[in-house]
Amino acid sequence: MTARRRVLVTGASQGIGLAIADAFASAEHDVAVCARSADAIEAAAAGLRERHPGVHVLAQAADVASERDVDALIDATVDAFGGLDVLVANAGVYGPKGAIDAVDWETWVDALRINLIGTVYCARRALPALRRSERGKIVILSGGGATKPLPFLSAYAASKAGVVRFGETLAEELRDAGIDVNMVAPGALNTRLLDEVLAAGPDVVGEAFYASSLKQRESGGTPLGLGASLCVFLGSRESDGITGKLISAPWDPWQRFGAEKARLDGDVYTLRRIVPEERGWSW
Repeated sequence: MTARRRVLVTGASQGIGLAIADAFASAEHDVAVCARSADAIEAAAAGLRERHPGVHVLAQAADVASERDVDALIDATVDAFGGLDVLVANAGVYGPKGAIDAVDWETWVDALRINLIGTVYCARRALPALRRSERGKIVILSGGGATKPLPFLSAYAASKAGVVRFGETLAEELRDAGIDVNMVAPGALNTRLLDEVLAAGPDVVGEAFYASSLKQRESGGTPLGLGASLCVFLGSRESDGITGKLISAPWDPWQRFGAEKARLDGDVYTLRRIVPEERGWSW
């Protein structure tokens, strides 16, 4: 059995966040979970405790956009577990849907406070505890908005691109500290975010995105457990030294990464610019 790790998962009352917490608990790691709703996170924690009676589960209401909430969350986790080994920054929202000159501006800014600033502050605040870990890990949940334009979902797209570049940058800052930072693209998930898109309709989110979302709902989407398993791998000692990568749960052969660490140096699985020469163009 692998050594028990102390894990904090944000935004874990439902969907992929809860699946990630459940996967860590299934691997017999202690798990702290948070969400903005106290009732929802307590209900999620109760389910985790029932399914995994030998695991220590801590639940706390926290909004990652609130520095005070994050401070209290990190302190409570470290106090309860005696430290922290893995931070999974999952909490996020789609934000407003529609053209940038039509959406509510404060709602747009709030989405960046949650998705980007909340992720950065959680990592910043967790770093002292992670530095004391035998091998600290930060796993950041990305999404389709990080690697391609998402018209009419600009807050989501901008924030997800931002967290990936932040994660790549933080990985370099922490390379000598023995803390690995990676980003996970969990795939097209049938969660509340998909429900929001379908409820908004094609006039708001665009015909193409609405059509692809309908197809996703009908196909069942990517299983939540796939991204959750990738997060557990990236939180484990098996992934030591893999850092600064954006990894797709459904598309990349991450199950083999433990044996391929030497080949993962460089710009593979990172955000980068494509130059004309790579398309065979001669200027």
